[in-house]
Amino acid sequence: MAQRDTRRLDEDDVRNRPTRHGSRARTKQRPAHDDAATGMVVTVDRGRFTVLLDGIADGAGVLLTAMRARELGRSAIVVGDRVGVVGDLTGAADTLARIVRLEPRETVLRRTADDNDPYERVIVANADQLLIVAALADPPPVYGLIDRCVVAALSAGLEPILLLTKADLASPEEVLANYAELDIPAIVTSRGADLAPIMAVLDSHVTVFVGHSGVGKSTLVNALVPGAARSTGVVSEAGKGRHTSTSVFALALPEPAHGWVIDTPGVRSFGLAHVSADDVLWAFPDLEDGAAQCPGSCEHLSAADGCKLDAWVAAGHSTPTRLDAFRRLLVSRKDLGGAIPLP
Repeated sequence: MAQRDTRRLDEDDVRNRPTRHGSRARTKQRPAHDDAATGMVVTVDRGRFTVLLDGIADGAGVLLTAMRARELGRSAIVVGDRVGVVGDLTGAADTLARIVRLEPRETVLRRTADDNDPYERVIVANADQLLIVAALADPPPVYGLIDRCVVAALSAGLEPILLLTKADLASPEEVLANYAELDIPAIVTSRGADLAPIMAVLDSHVTVFVGHSGVGKSTLVNALVPGAARSTGVVSEAGKGRHTSTSVFALALPEPAHGWVIDTPGVRSFGLAHVSADDVLWAFPDLEDGAAQCPGSCEHLSAADGCKLDAWVAAGHSTPTRLDAFRRLLVSRKDLGGAIPLP
C-alpha cells in the first residue's frame, strides 16, 4: 500500500472533531439572580436542603426542597443559613429548587473532631444563643464538655445558657456553684415541670440545643415544640447516652412565642482547634488589661511561665475565682485532645 505524502496535505484534509461543549466561549460571569426568593435552611440531608421561604403574597412561608447550584461550588450550607432560591418554589411533591445565593452570616457555631484537627465543621449559622443541656444524674454532668460548649459559644458570639435536667434525681447546687463565676444564666428543670421559664428564655431568639446523649434534650424539644417528633431513647447500662437525634433540625416555636429551636445530635466530643486563648479571654473583660501585660506567647496558665494575671488579680482588678474559671476553660479547651469521654 502506498503511503500518503503528508507534505501535500492541506487544511481540507484535517479531520475536524466537534468539541464536547460546542464552540461557545466560556465565561466566568454568573447570573445575579436578583429575583431569587429568600428563606432559611431548616434541615440538611445528603445534599438536599429543606428551605422555609419567607412569607410571600398570602403571608405564609413555603417549605420546599432545594439543591445547591453549581456556581456555589463547595460552599458549606448549614441549618440556619439565609439563602436565595430560584426554580420551582411551590413546595409541591417531587419538585426541586436551587439555592443560588448564600447570605452573609451573623454568627457561626463551629467545632472540630479533636483539638489537632485543622478542619472546622460548621454546625449552625445565625443563632444567637447556645442552650447547653446537661443532666444532673443518669448520666451525671460532664464538666469538660460543658466548659467546651461555653468556650465555643463565647468565641462564636452566642450567649451560653445552662439547662440542668433531671433535678428530681440529684441536687443542682454543685453544678450551679461550678459556673457561678462565669455569670452564665442557668435553668433547672425536671420531667413534667413547667416549661414557661424555658420558653421565656427562648422567645424571640434562635437557640441551638447541644448536649451529650441521654440528657433529655430531645424529650425537651418535643415538649417545647408539639409535633416535633424528635427521637428519644433510654440511657444505656454503662451510663452513656444513646444517640437519639441524628441530624440538625430547626423548629419554629409555637405561637404566641417567636423564635427558633435548633436541635443537634448528641455529642461525645467538642474539639476547639479553631479557638484561641484570646477568644476565651473575650468573656473575661476584667482580665483583658492584665493579659495585655503578658508576653506575646503567654498561654495565661501560670505565673511561673510569665503570666501577669496573678499579679493583676493580686492588685484587686479581678478575683481569684474569676481567674480560676478562666484558666479552667483554657485547660478544657486543650485537655484530652478534644475528646471528653462520658462516665
